[in-house]
Amino acid sequence: MPGAVGWSESGNAYYQSQKQCNKTSFAFYQAVRDLLPVWVLEDMRLMEVLHWEEGGKVSSYSPSEALLYALVHDHQPYAHYLLAHYPQEALAMPSISFSCCQSSAPHLAMAIRYGRVAILRTILHTLRAAPHSGLAGYINRRGCHRVEGGKTPLHLACELHRTDCLILLLGHGACPHIADASGNTPLDTLLQVMWESQRELRLKRLCLDSLLLYLPEGLTFKLKEQLRAEPTAWKELVGQDLYVWLAGTSPPSLFTVSMQRLLRALPTHRFPEALEELSLPDFLKPQALRKQPSPK
Repeated sequence: MPGAVGWSESGNAYYQSQKQCNKTSFAFYQAVRDLLPVWVLEDMRLMEVLHWEEGGKVSSYSPSEALLYALVHDHQPYAHYLLAHYPQEALAMPSISFSCCQSSAPHLAMAIRYGRVAILRTILHTLRAAPHSGLAGYINRRGCHRVEGGKTPLHLACELHRTDCLILLLGHGACPHIADASGNTPLDTLLQVMWESQRELRLKRLCLDSLLLYLPEGLTFKLKEQLRAEPTAWKELVGQDLYVWLAGTSPPSLFTVSMQRLLRALPTHRFPEALEELSLPDFLKPQALRKQPSPK
């Protein structure tokens, strides 16, 4: 049956092509994982490596997709190269194989999820430097419903209590009271994480201190009534001073108000450098802004 033979040959060629794409794709993944030099990775990306898309489409890796690999494996030189040489392409949406939601900000989410603070900082600087970049819109995008639960990058930083990421996002204009797909503010997300588990409570409190420095005095969030209903438990979690502010029974401390005004006065085009250069003794800075001792 000639038709059957033709179909068999075509199907075998299709399978071999997919197999070869998977092989070269994995080789590129391994090369980024092994932190090979940038020139090697770019030679592979531009000349040798293909990956298989749905529907049988064969594609080379875009700068955006390569940046996702660099984020996963913390290949900082490669990430910096991609962002310097392809600033728009590196932060464009990757193909559907890499991101199921084409309206999210997958590079920000990946940087936060893996704690890639240095690369996150470069991403934000790249966005800030690009004319008409729409930084505010990009940084406040809701994530994929399936993967990120409709959370913004700021919600994700609160959920994972990534204080360094949180400060970078806030300093670059992330909205501190934006709601996610469920109507929760970043403060709701962080308080819920604290309520559900007291593990790593010091890091969560540090994250809370950072977030509150950017919030207005009149706080609006969904968990406020729960705080008022269970004052004893919440005072143990957040402390007496923060509790009365969060519950709405007392204004923030004078020190908090002073620090909020100081942070608002910092030039946004020099963040976080201007923050790091604050001429304050370390012991006067809020805990979230103090230099942390290096782990031994």
